[in-house]
Amino acid sequence: MTKHNNHLDRAYQLDTPDETRDFYADWAATYDAEIAENGYATPARCAAALAQFCDSDALILDTGCGTGLSGVSLVQAGFSNIDGFDITDEMLDIARSRGIYRNIWLAQAGAPIDMSRGPYDAIAAIGVIGNGAAPLSFFHDIVNSMPTGAHFVFSFNDHTLEDPTFEAAVDDLVAAGAHELLFKEYGPHFPKRNMNSNVYVIVRL
Repeated sequence: MTKHNNHLDRAYQLDTPDETRDFYADWAATYDAEIAENGYATPARCAAALAQFCDSDALILDTGCGTGLSGVSLVQAGFSNIDGFDITDEMLDIARSRGIYRNIWLAQAGAPIDMSRGPYDAIAAIGVIGNGAAPLSFFHDIVNSMPTGAHFVFSFNDHTLEDPTFEAAVDDLVAAGAHELLFKEYGPHFPKRNMNSNVYVIVRL
């Protein structure tokens, strides 16, 4: 283990939006290095899953885009029209420097999702929702904002899956009949830590 792993060890212990924002702002400078050390696999898995259902010219909103690792995976999967937002300037500075986002902006935690640059064909929340990150209410905000025909790709890691309310939210959404679950796969998240995640793709009917 290197010194970088200090942040990842603490990432699942965050409780409030302010604490989360400050934590990720502090982590920004070493985030990519620490994530790489642990073999972060979920972004590529999410991008590959979305590519099964969306054309390469789809307009995608990358929520909680962080330093842009999720956007990189989307580009590598063939997508080119991507907007992104995050709650920390420090993360966004790195994401912006990658030059892969059409639009990128700072959002306030808990504020309504800005869909004004859409309409979006797909929304991504890759490694964003769960314990120590965006709350389950963010999941509901996204699905309630989706236009008809839009796809939503997201992930829940093992820490999040320990709380049954997250998986139940997906089941309840599909049971309500306005959304269909197209894809669900359990697989590597941080393989160096033997941590996995579920990747999902849903569509609004």
